[in-house]
Amino acid sequence: MSVSLAKLQQLKRQAGAAPARPSRAEQASAHNLSLDHLRGLLRVRARGPEPVVRGDRSLPGTEIAPGLFFVEEFLPDPEVPAALDGSFDRGEPIPTGDVLFFDTETTGLAGGTGTRAFMIGAADWCGPRLRIRQLTLASMGAEQAMLDTFAGWLQPRTILCSYNGKCYDAPLLNTRYRLARRASPLPGLRHVDLLYPTRRSYRGVYENCRLATIERHVLKIVREDDLPGSEAPAAWLGYIRGGGSTLLRRVLAHNRQDVITLSRLLGRLAAAAG
Repeated sequence: MSVSLAKLQQLKRQAGAAPARPSRAEQASAHNLSLDHLRGLLRVRARGPEPVVRGDRSLPGTEIAPGLFFVEEFLPDPEVPAALDGSFDRGEPIPTGDVLFFDTETTGLAGGTGTRAFMIGAADWCGPRLRIRQLTLASMGAEQAMLDTFAGWLQPRTILCSYNGKCYDAPLLNTRYRLARRASPLPGLRHVDLLYPTRRSYRGVYENCRLATIERHVLKIVREDDLPGSEAPAAWLGYIRGGGSTLLRRVLAHNRQDVITLSRLLGRLAAAAG
């Protein structure tokens, strides 16, 4: 069978032609396969974001508003008199039914508009029992609900009781109410700050007059597995950023003990004055 010269030339060109060049997609796929193979040989894991280990994010209590958790409990306290001697604070007698012990946990110790309270603990006497209530922010947007709830716990006859609250906790809350465009319920209320009479009674007796020092030496209260207050901001911020609630639960326990200690210290100072 005869073949034309043109056909012979075409067959020759096809036989000697270079193989077709792979596409860019094929090149990229081969490149990735080779890198994956190399990483497997070297046992090197491809770089990438580390998985977030969130852990248990549950918080005690009830979510009474989006992002706001509320805890309430009652402890027996049958020996509370109807009124306490207030002369230790250079004041009038203190009706125990009007006292509200309170303490905040905040994002810093410097105060100012950049510092917020993420937890408010309070305690008051309800007959022969001490009631403990705590509010915890689980989100930034729940602050107004927390401020409104705390304001509902205060009455015109309420006597605030704190430890350094006149200089720190109350001014900080006043600032937060102002930034939330709400009237603060704190001004005008009687405020018994136990730091000052404690200093008058125990300055120079112990190494300092921190609440933890006084409760250990004077009230014989020893905390177990207590999270230092200085670590509370990091515990809350870690939770807000998606971490577990383990450390924040310890902050709750710390705050709870603080308001219990305030109730015991008020009774001790009043008894000593009488």
